[in-house]
Amino acid sequence: MNRRHCATAAITLVCALALLTSTGQASAAPVPEPSPSSSSAAPADPSRRYSNADLEKVREQIETLYRKAGAATDAYNLAEEQTKKQSGEIVKLAKAIVDGQARIAALKDRAGAQAREQYRNGGLPPGAQLALSNDPKLFLDGINKVRQSQQASKSLLTELNQTQQDLETYTQDASANWEKLEANRVKQAKAKKKINAQIKAAEKLESRLEKKERDRLRQLEQDAANRAQTAWLSSGAVKDVSGEASEAGAAAVAFATAQIGKPYVWGAEGPGSYDCSGLTSQAWLAAKRPIPRTSQEQWRLLPRIDIQDMRPGDLIIYHADASHVGMYVGDGAIVHSPRPGRNVTLAGAGSMKILGVVRPDK
Repeated sequence: MNRRHCATAAITLVCALALLTSTGQASAAPVPEPSPSSSSAAPADPSRRYSNADLEKVREQIETLYRKAGAATDAYNLAEEQTKKQSGEIVKLAKAIVDGQARIAALKDRAGAQAREQYRNGGLPPGAQLALSNDPKLFLDGINKVRQSQQASKSLLTELNQTQQDLETYTQDASANWEKLEANRVKQAKAKKKINAQIKAAEKLESRLEKKERDRLRQLEQDAANRAQTAWLSSGAVKDVSGEASEAGAAAVAFATAQIGKPYVWGAEGPGSYDCSGLTSQAWLAAKRPIPRTSQEQWRLLPRIDIQDMRPGDLIIYHADASHVGMYVGDGAIVHSPRPGRNVTLAGAGSMKILGVVRPDK
């Protein structure tokens, strides 16, 4: 296929893949697959030139696909994390059941010991044994022993019944958690299917471009980022930002910047590659401050601060669906892992749409 054919096919594919990007905010639900009729490219127009405007459309489409795939990746990672926690809960419940069974066995042994003691006393109930005593002191002692025995038996029975009820509750909880675990497993599979579909769509778009076009596409990406960064800086958003990194923040920045040049890989947490939240979570783990794994959970759970109060080590969350995250390193810049096909790098903090800022060590 010659250059002009590649150009027309790529632009046609943009339209064909519109179905993949019409789902709005990413979630764990699968993306609708394009219909056979929509995936077939129209005949190339030999007279059409591959203009920068065409490439800009491709850039926007690829960016949208990767951003939605990023949100789906977060949903997948979160579901996986929750499944691990639920697995741990199942183990705890199983141990509680075993402990409850052991307790019931011990209580039954105590009840059996009382029965054997009564048998050794001639099979007479405690009241009858008491009536046959001629010693007043023994008589009074006997009364206390009878009462104690009756109370112990009653307490024993109550405790046994309560333990049995607790055991039933544990069993019900275990069953409910197993159902949640299975639901999460299905959710993960759907999320992964969506991720794979969107990644393949974006990769297919890029693969249709010749090397020169891919280089131009990369330059268009950089130009768009520079325009956004310039507008952000011009707005005065970071005019008064002068906070110094905490000890933990400095350690997190040192770790993150040491990863510059390593490739982006979906779901990777190092050491050879990272996705965006894999980089930030591992950086703060290196600073001995564990934080949530995904950018969406980092946005949801970590303390939020104003941009004017930023300091190096803080995390900037991007896009309305919190699908991307970078670490602020000072001077209006972040270190982040952008997307597949790109490496961990420094970038302008305002080069993407900022949702907000969170501080892991607040």
